[in-house]
Amino acid sequence: MPSEFVNEALVDFSDPANASRMQAALDKVRGELGRDYPLRVGGERINTDAKIRSIDPSNPDSVIGTVSKADKAIAQKAIDVAAERFETWKYVPAEERARYLFDAAKIIRERKFEFSAWMVYEVGKNWVEADADTAEAIDFLEFYGREAIRLGQEQPIVKIPGEANALEYIPLGIGAVIPPWNFPFAIMAGMTTAALVAGNTVLLKPSSDSPVVAAKFIEVLEEVGLPAGVVNYVPGSGADVGDFVVQHPKTRFIAFTGSKEVGLHINQQAATPREGQIWIKRAVLEMGGKDSIVVDRECDLDDAAAGVAAAAFGFQGQKCSACSRAIIHQDVYDAFVSKLLPHVNKIKQGAPYESQDNYMGPVINRSAAESILGYIETGKSEGDLLAGGMQAPGDGYFIQPTVFGNVPRDATISLEEIFGPVLALIKAKDFDDALDIANNTEYGLTGAVYSSKREHLDKARAQFHVGNLYLNRKCTGALVGVHPFGGFNMSGTDSKAGGRDYLLLFTQAKTLSEKIS
Repeated sequence: MPSEFVNEALVDFSDPANASRMQAALDKVRGELGRDYPLRVGGERINTDAKIRSIDPSNPDSVIGTVSKADKAIAQKAIDVAAERFETWKYVPAEERARYLFDAAKIIRERKFEFSAWMVYEVGKNWVEADADTAEAIDFLEFYGREAIRLGQEQPIVKIPGEANALEYIPLGIGAVIPPWNFPFAIMAGMTTAALVAGNTVLLKPSSDSPVVAAKFIEVLEEVGLPAGVVNYVPGSGADVGDFVVQHPKTRFIAFTGSKEVGLHINQQAATPREGQIWIKRAVLEMGGKDSIVVDRECDLDDAAAGVAAAAFGFQGQKCSACSRAIIHQDVYDAFVSKLLPHVNKIKQGAPYESQDNYMGPVINRSAAESILGYIETGKSEGDLLAGGMQAPGDGYFIQPTVFGNVPRDATISLEEIFGPVLALIKAKDFDDALDIANNTEYGLTGAVYSSKREHLDKARAQFHVGNLYLNRKCTGALVGVHPFGGFNMSGTDSKAGGRDYLLLFTQAKTLSEKIS
């Protein structure tokens, strides 16, 4: 048995030795930009004429890498390969499957600066955010490997005389794993390895904004000797390859993280049986959020202001868990604003590979920038512009950290997910009113409450309807094993990634009963 799970330690970049190692990794990755990456189907590397160009969002003229693009024919081939491999992989003991995850985690740990550097370039994460992403990827591999071993052991059931009974968790089959770009390593690796360590085979279709990080992970899986066909790397368009795989009768499950609109589309497509399909497909969907932090009248306003700023503007607000609304008791609203704005105004922006002091990098692409700037224009008619409000200087997709005050609870920027560095401040009459506002969206992912009143914290525990509620701390930064992550309502199917029940989503329970003398 492996040792007890412990979260991967984060890198302290204030240590000159660590800063030097990170800079060396950035230099190494810079020298590898622009390379070509083939598809992987079984043991075959496939180069196609059609390509996906991964662009540096800090400098759109720079190409991170060029990735071959799958079509329906290649996707069909991948499904056939995955189906064939499943017939042997499903019988591999859990301990052996887990060993591939532990070996991969060891390699990633040894090269963590390099993996983080790829994310700095490909999606614009700052050093700290990239390191946290890498650490979370390691955590998922270590945690899910241990969970697979646990589920592979004898399960507790009631014993009766005259029968030998057992409950076993067996794999589902072929799965489509469709991860997002905002946690291009952690979520991608977590969903993929949860599926494979449970005994399934996978078609991995990464985001077109972050296919190179996924290709680097595939290289690690090859390095540890994962059998060909267990994971098949098939980047392609959602409308073409994505829909084809989701609808295919041999696809048993879909694991998706991304927007509400795409998630609902996948759910609808998966629910429709196709000719030759003999099962109800399982859809594991992690979608959007419109996350609030409630600031009570009695609380540490300095701590609350720091927490709101970090949760709102970390990774440019491009997290489904990001704080996009601060709901403040009216009696401390002005005092809170006076403490919040200095945190916002001191944020440094720029390409994160140019300086570790650049806290905010670019948003992911042109379309995202245009959408966010559109919401900012809407916000100017709905609230008081207190900070930011426009595109920031630079060649990339940089947007200023933006704060709107006195925003009505039913305003567009109060209710719709913006997925960018935009924060709405909303006044509440009292604590009950604050909770009512916090629950007034269609989402239910994360939330937080800053309060020194125990009765208010207890009321929030019962009434603040989110999958992850944090008290007297920010609403981002979930740790694997510590904060199982997933939301309610339109935030998804409440799949608790990084929790003890997550692997159950990729298995089915089989009861065995034998009469004995």
